[in-house]
Amino acid sequence: MLNPAATNKNGQIVSLKDTPARQPIKLQAVKVACSNCNLRELCMPLGLNTDELHRIDELVTTRRKVKRGTALFHDGDKFTSLYAIRTGFFKTCVAAEDGRDQVTGFQMAGEIVGLDGIVHDHHTCNAVALEDAEVCVMPFERLEELSREVNVMQRHLHKIMSREIVRENGVMLLLGSMRAEERLAAFLLNLTQRLHTRGFSASELVLRMTREEIGSYLGLKLETVSRTFSKFAEDGIIEVKQRHICILDTEALKRIATPQTCP
Repeated sequence: MLNPAATNKNGQIVSLKDTPARQPIKLQAVKVACSNCNLRELCMPLGLNTDELHRIDELVTTRRKVKRGTALFHDGDKFTSLYAIRTGFFKTCVAAEDGRDQVTGFQMAGEIVGLDGIVHDHHTCNAVALEDAEVCVMPFERLEELSREVNVMQRHLHKIMSREIVRENGVMLLLGSMRAEERLAAFLLNLTQRLHTRGFSASELVLRMTREEIGSYLGLKLETVSRTFSKFAEDGIIEVKQRHICILDTEALKRIATPQTCP
């Protein structure tokens, strides 16, 4: 899913993350006011009254800082909490049979990670920060209690889980039926759409994942990813400057990502 270093609607490169000095991973007992968070509409349900917002504020009582390259949780760790990404960018991955990491997703500010642990009470993947990040920790037992009492919260949790199922199905479709160009076009459109939801440009982004990680996620070799980026640039569809991507022809990307089938 790229990084919070993106461009705003004025074309300026900005960052969604805070910029304090890097710190080791630790839990901080600080008050987290969801009701005042500028990402609340992305990770919390709409339509909550003042009392319900206050109760959610009490649910999220800690933030956790995660340094770049460090895991928020590992495959096999006991599941205790869901994590709302406040700043930064993550990848989720599992170990493939040959020992390499298989990337299963990219998550950005305003999204929830940790849902994989609900089924078996332990995590089934690694969540690794692609840049210095901060998450809000939501203890799942307390979240379940609140969901039983606040119907809108329960519906929101169901929506989050359903969205994850839809995402998984989308990835299966990418890997099962799309050519390399179609996969990369769909990937870029998805990233820019998600950033645009957060108030950033719909045509420019700065990738935080490597091309090798993109290939792992899309089921493509590194050489294929690089060659496809080059082809898009040669065709005037995108402009590439290292990790900075400018989409010059969004409609062309859409046509590649959703090719018309013959009747």
